[in-house]
Amino acid sequence: MNGSLHSSSNVVDIKLKRGPAGLGFNIVGGVDQQYVVNDNGIFVSKIKEDGSAALDGRLQEGDKILAINGAMLDNRTHKAAVELFRSAGENVELKVLKKAPHLTNGPTGSQPEQEPSMSSLGILAVLAGAAAVIAFIYMRKHF
Repeated sequence: MNGSLHSSSNVVDIKLKRGPAGLGFNIVGGVDQQYVVNDNGIFVSKIKEDGSAALDGRLQEGDKILAINGAMLDNRTHKAAVELFRSAGENVELKVLKKAPHLTNGPTGSQPEQEPSMSSLGILAVLAGAAAVIAFIYMRKHF
């Protein structure tokens, strides 16, 4: 996929001003550290509390950064992308593809927690009920 097939409605331009702690987010990915299956792009892994990105509110964990100050990030190593961020200056313009759910293959700690779906809870309830019925029948026949 490599970012070539995405809807323009999911692409946003975000301008951030570098603060004392930088832009206020961490990145993962690159051609040498693929974070999303079949995608060499650069992704936001963490938004730092009270950083520029958090105060702006539009950049989210899991978003793909397509470009920084007009420089495309596709097919770059992680180190090369980090260097572009470091040398970007005080006012930084990001072109961002908003995240698509369930595509990451990175560390589970960097992904949002998911609640079990109702279907999973329903299956567990049915299995527990079946176990209770079997136990009841067994106890009735043997005691």
